[in-house]
Amino acid sequence: MTDTQLGRRAAMASAAGLLAAASQAQAQTPAAPAAHNVPSSTGTTAARTPAPPNATDCHFHIYNARFPAAAGATLLPPDATVENYRALQRRTGTTRGVLVQPSTYGTDNRLHLESMAALGRANFRMVAVVNDQVTDAELRRLNGLGVRGIRFNLVQAGATTLAMLEPLSRRIAAMNWHVQLHMTGTQIGEANDLLLRLPSRIVFDHRMRLPVAERLNSPGFTTGLRLLARGKTWVKLSGLYMDSQAGPPGYADSVAVAKALFAANPDRMVWGSDWPHPTEAAGSKPDDANLLDLLAECVPDQAARNRVLVDNAAELYDFPRARRR
Repeated sequence: MTDTQLGRRAAMASAAGLLAAASQAQAQTPAAPAAHNVPSSTGTTAARTPAPPNATDCHFHIYNARFPAAAGATLLPPDATVENYRALQRRTGTTRGVLVQPSTYGTDNRLHLESMAALGRANFRMVAVVNDQVTDAELRRLNGLGVRGIRFNLVQAGATTLAMLEPLSRRIAAMNWHVQLHMTGTQIGEANDLLLRLPSRIVFDHRMRLPVAERLNSPGFTTGLRLLARGKTWVKLSGLYMDSQAGPPGYADSVAVAKALFAANPDRMVWGSDWPHPTEAAGSKPDDANLLDLLAECVPDQAARNRVLVDNAAELYDFPRARRR
């Protein structure tokens, strides 16, 4: 064999060795985290905080142009589909959820009933919107389909009014449903006497939307504390971006309110994403993974956080509960 042939063979062997070493190094390098591109959600990384089994997103919406908006609706977001929400679940790790009828569709609950069926009623519940013309037969039908409450949106007002609240609360109390209230903290304080005499369970959206200037010194917060002390009221630690002056990524002022609410009654707090964030402009959507991670700021203890994400939600929305050993 000539010197040229020997040199060529040595070069080939060296190249093969380098390729093998590179392949081995690549195999030992951890794969990059999967990116999650979810419409109406900023960011692509998964949540850092592990979601426990049966973690529940207690507040999200679906939108579909196949269903007409109610006359006078002010929030008209683009489509946000069941498939899009499944992508969000892969990002946050939640497995249970509660669809909330938005103001966009008034009392036409068809889209959200259809979406709940598509997502699977074993792991999903719904909060509907009805008015005082609803029949008892319709309420029973909705109960059989997985509805567990009725919503009163008095911020984007339309289908429901404050005058309907007490009569409907009395009609649903026997079914163990709740009235879900989207009210500002100012409205809550003004309705103190009415809220204290409601017979059904109560759920407040988005940390009670307490006034930015007053926060924990507001009459609304005082009313909330009274109701939480009675044990029949829940608060959603959701919408941290709403009314926040501190802003992202920490929303420190909203986190402070959430901490105070949790301290008032840890067994009556639940969490929700509010995806697809219909109150926020297309270029200003929050990071949903960050919103779940911020729950660890609001509720630092992991066992307590698991109660918020799993046990409290199971009690409120009638999900099966894990057996205690």
